[in-house]
Amino acid sequence: MGISLALHVLSVVIWVGGMFFAYICLRPVAAAQLEPPVRLNLWRGVFGRFFPWVWAAIVLTPLTGVGMVMARGGFAAALPYVHIMTLLGFIMILIFLHVFFAPFKRLKRHLDENDIPAAAKQLNLIRIMVGINTAIGLITILVATAGKYYLV
Repeated sequence: MGISLALHVLSVVIWVGGMFFAYICLRPVAAAQLEPPVRLNLWRGVFGRFFPWVWAAIVLTPLTGVGMVMARGGFAAALPYVHIMTLLGFIMILIFLHVFFAPFKRLKRHLDENDIPAAAKQLNLIRIMVGINTAIGLITILVATAGKYYLV
């Protein structure tokens, strides 16, 4: 159980922490200091480095989470906060899958074609979805850590 919990928490920290950093810290500076072609290629590179870590997180987080739930009697025995945490986590995964397979794919294609306006539109869609996922991730962390005290 200890290894599962450690992998679960590390996966969440990497994913949500990475989104928080990108959205709150990197995005405003990049937008203020870089021209669109440079900024768009920066984001392509950042996502190219970050998304493999997210893929690892979307495998490890549910795998370890469900494993821990099953070790404690399954979802029927789980407290409400565990169900909320699980639902929010799966919503986050669905949002990431959409980002990866739709706007990120189009962003790369538009950059390859040097269509900067179209690439910028895709980056804006990614920005919105990452903002939503960051908020959901932070709420999920609050539910996971404080839920057993308030959502029993």
